[in-house]
Amino acid sequence: MSTPVSGPSADPAPASGDLGELAWIEVIQKMDQVYSDLLEHEVALEEKNRALEESHQFIESVLASISDLLIVCDRNGTIQEVNSSLERFTGKASAQLLRTPVFDLFSDSDETAKARELLISHGQAGAHDCELQLRAGNGALVPVSFNWTPRLSRTGKLVGMVVTGRPVGELRRAYEALRQAHDDLKRTQSQLLHAEKMVSLGRLVAGVAHELNNPISFVLGNVLSLRRYTTRLDKYLDAVHGTAAAADPGLAALRAELGIDAIKRDLQPLIDGMIEGAERTRDIVDALKRFSAVDKAARDSVDLADVIRRSVRWVVQSAPTRFQVSHDLPPGLFCQGSSGQLQQVVMNLIQNACDATATTPQPSLHIAGMVSDRWLTIIFRDNGPGIASEHMAHLFEPFFTTKPVGQGTGLGLSISYGIVERHGGQLTAHNHPDGGAVFTLTLPVRSH
Repeated sequence: MSTPVSGPSADPAPASGDLGELAWIEVIQKMDQVYSDLLEHEVALEEKNRALEESHQFIESVLASISDLLIVCDRNGTIQEVNSSLERFTGKASAQLLRTPVFDLFSDSDETAKARELLISHGQAGAHDCELQLRAGNGALVPVSFNWTPRLSRTGKLVGMVVTGRPVGELRRAYEALRQAHDDLKRTQSQLLHAEKMVSLGRLVAGVAHELNNPISFVLGNVLSLRRYTTRLDKYLDAVHGTAAAADPGLAALRAELGIDAIKRDLQPLIDGMIEGAERTRDIVDALKRFSAVDKAARDSVDLADVIRRSVRWVVQSAPTRFQVSHDLPPGLFCQGSSGQLQQVVMNLIQNACDATATTPQPSLHIAGMVSDRWLTIIFRDNGPGIASEHMAHLFEPFFTTKPVGQGTGLGLSISYGIVERHGGQLTAHNHPDGGAVFTLTLPVRSH
């Protein structure tokens, strides 16, 4: 990518009459084409990066700061014209550079020899992307990428060269900034898509939970009624059998053949199992409704131990079988807040521990709780590799993630940190001296 360069600081020397003017027209047309291409690229980039205005402004400032070095010399290498960029680069005025050998600009004899070779061997054809070192005005040696374009007469005779160059460092920084902006755009698009999916998933879960609630309540109510009816039928069958068995000897044999006594013994456990299953399904639906519920101004009393046990069960069920979670939770872990939001925090911490210990031979997480007069504290300690020191300061920043692209959004810990703060608590992280990461969740105690 190129940017327009400044025009020459002095009128071009009248070399070969109209031939010099034609050469300058050719140079200016090429420069206009480069400038036009840059404008088209900037417009396309602006259209694609509306959501990243700051990044776009940064890229635009980087591109605007890039300038080419321009030297016009004759066939012997004598400088005839330079632009202001070369003046700033060398720290010399154009009057000091004109009518001097172009080879004097290079850093040492080796670089000068390479430049002479380019001029001699590629005079007719030109050369592109040739890296040579120039000596800057402050004495530093700067690698510059050069393009050598021949100036030919109408008969095809070489009359001079147009040399354009750009410091390699600026090129690398510009390409790196462009690549970084492109990566940021792709990551932001992925994060926005994931956030939209999560919103849609929350609505879907809320709708499914609501729809499941009616049939579950219907099943549970009918099973409870069936249990009451079973008790009555059992009494009635015993009464009928007691009075009719003596009058009809075949009734006892029929009762034994049909296994009535076994059915009576199995009926109550079957009904109890149905009730337990329906109640567990109802609890799962209630948990889904709480998890997907929109924030409410009113806060409820939350049993954090129940939230932790439910979160552990959900994460472990979808995690590798070798991921082990143990917990030591005392009674009285009650706080005031949103059960769904706190469950989101706990599930994020457990899932992060599961991901962090994926390469550990025996991955595990231990959750310990404690209660003081004013605060309850939950400690999540895994046996993974811990948190790198350079990542510790950015751990709770939005969009920061150490996971590969597509496997993490960088929003989980940031959202969790905000939820805990809104609940009047704190979420901190550090590495344990014996290895592994430790996340500490602190919340104010509220009476049950």
